[in-house]
Amino acid sequence: MKATLYVALFVSFTGISTMQAQNLSAVITEAKQSYESVKNNLTKSAEKVPDEDYSFKPTPEIRSFAEVMAHVVAAQTHTCGAILGEQSDSHPKVETKAEIVSALKEAFGQCDKAYASLTEANATEMVKTGRGERTRLGALIGNTTHDVEQYAILSVYMRLKGIVPPSSEHSMRK
Repeated sequence: MKATLYVALFVSFTGISTMQAQNLSAVITEAKQSYESVKNNLTKSAEKVPDEDYSFKPTPEIRSFAEVMAHVVAAQTHTCGAILGEQSDSHPKVETKAEIVSALKEAFGQCDKAYASLTEANATEMVKTGRGERTRLGALIGNTTHDVEQYAILSVYMRLKGIVPPSSEHSMRK
């Protein structure tokens, strides 16, 4: 009787572990897809907005388009660097369109490596970030969430300048 109970418990726990690993794998896949989507939108935005609109601020109190993009670069560098064990508190000085596009591509290159390093085996490992200790997966999801927030801000800036944001272009082609 005890042997049957132990086998049943083992099978139950093994099944749960397998199911949890499959669920974690699906979450990692979705996190990577979300990152790729916002990376595409931010990169296209940086390339699409003309040089003269990089200094645009909807109101004097808030960041310019260039300053929002520079903030994205700094956040990417900080978070993805932490995942890769290369944490940096530096904020690169980027102001012109050319500097920002280049720095953004470099920061996304670092994040590409961070996301590529994410596996089921290490997704829940703790890493030290500027916001304390977080799981690798949690830190990267937080990074993507931040990027989406910044893209939303930039989309308003683009609309105010008569520019269609990259994520809305497909609906314009009909």
